[in-house]
Amino acid sequence: MNIIAQKTSLLGSITVPGSKSHTIRALLLATMAEGTSHIKNPLPSADCLSTAAAVPLVGAEIDLSLSVEGEPGTEWIVSGAGKNIHLPEDVINVGNSGSLLYFLSSIAATFDGWSIFTGDESIRRRPVHHVVEALNQLGAICNTARPGVDGCPLIIHGPIKAGTVRTDGTVSSQYISGMMMAGTLLDGELHIELSAPTETPYLTMTQKWLEKVGVKCSISDDYKHITVQGPVTINAFETTIPSDWEAVAFPLVAALIAPDSNIVIEHIDGSGTQGDDAIVDVLRSVGGNIVWDKTAETITVKTSRLTTENLPNKELHVAMSPFPDAICALAVAACFIEGTTILEDAAVCRRKETDRLSALASELKKIGAEVEEGKDYLKIFGHSPLLADGSANPDFKIHGATVESYLDHRIAMSMACAGLGLKANERITVKDAECCNVSFPHFFEVMNNIGANFAEPN
Repeated sequence: MNIIAQKTSLLGSITVPGSKSHTIRALLLATMAEGTSHIKNPLPSADCLSTAAAVPLVGAEIDLSLSVEGEPGTEWIVSGAGKNIHLPEDVINVGNSGSLLYFLSSIAATFDGWSIFTGDESIRRRPVHHVVEALNQLGAICNTARPGVDGCPLIIHGPIKAGTVRTDGTVSSQYISGMMMAGTLLDGELHIELSAPTETPYLTMTQKWLEKVGVKCSISDDYKHITVQGPVTINAFETTIPSDWEAVAFPLVAALIAPDSNIVIEHIDGSGTQGDDAIVDVLRSVGGNIVWDKTAETITVKTSRLTTENLPNKELHVAMSPFPDAICALAVAACFIEGTTILEDAAVCRRKETDRLSALASELKKIGAEVEEGKDYLKIFGHSPLLADGSANPDFKIHGATVESYLDHRIAMSMACAGLGLKANERITVKDAECCNVSFPHFFEVMNNIGANFAEPN
């Protein structure tokens, strides 16, 4: 499916789906629990549905409360495997979900026997050598099925044992979270020593989830030392999944750059467990008109002239390793910011659904952006559509084009949002845009409810 985006104004209220990161953690911990857990406001995205399809293979039962039309409901019920959790009964196909791959592979490694993990074309390109090395330190026999290829299929023979594992943590935080959850099944303390931890807010999220279900878990202030005490009997729980900050980023940026826009994003998570909420302060620093009412759980966003003029050296520097999934939205915003934006410490972004640094550099150049791609950064020389006096900026050169999504949901959504800030009679066509369903089901319909006017070509 191709989607056309062009200049428009956004008005009204919007609610984004529940958090993918929270939903997947809730599903896996409910699977490990004794009894029946109730998960409200789950994200019914492709990644979460891949998780729901996988957990019965290790002993859980799940009721998605399907509608007559087959749509997942707003409360999912998981009958946990508890002490009967077992080796996967079949190959685990994670679809497009890196979270599921990296989380469940460590859990599967606690069992005696072979587990096999694979996924779609994108997943089979994502690195797994760090998982192999870490699990082998704990006693697994772990390798990739294709000699010399750092990607799935991933084959694992357990069981791993409690002890100490040393790894750098630079590739991703997800396999660290997976080992933390696996630690609840081990007899003794699991110590994880990280030399260069990244995506640290997600490690905190996992810690809070483990503590919520009664697990003793500690993380040092520098995130280099993690301890999980096992074994633990996890009891069933009831939880409501908070809104997904990774999804909030797209209407947030869209409203800032689409002319004459004024929107309210509702049910905002103010718990601090999602690192992507840092995007608010980043965009405020360049003049974004954003009001976050934590009591009302709302964010109000209005069209703004964005500029780096009040920042040191008139440059916006954003370290991306704590919240790398925001790079797509921020890269698009940077095209509309007067001044230089440097999205740095971003090497982890090359190991997502696609190499996002390369993909963003390529596609943003197609729409007229001036972009410099480095080993671990993107430097974007942007211009506001408006001068300080409100008149049109002759240096603003962003224009329409046909762009690739690379089957990457965040690239598809960000490039579609870029189209909303174009000049009149310009349009961006995003190819293979249906991949948005991975993290934001019905993204285009939801955005159209506030005036985005996304449409398929005639």
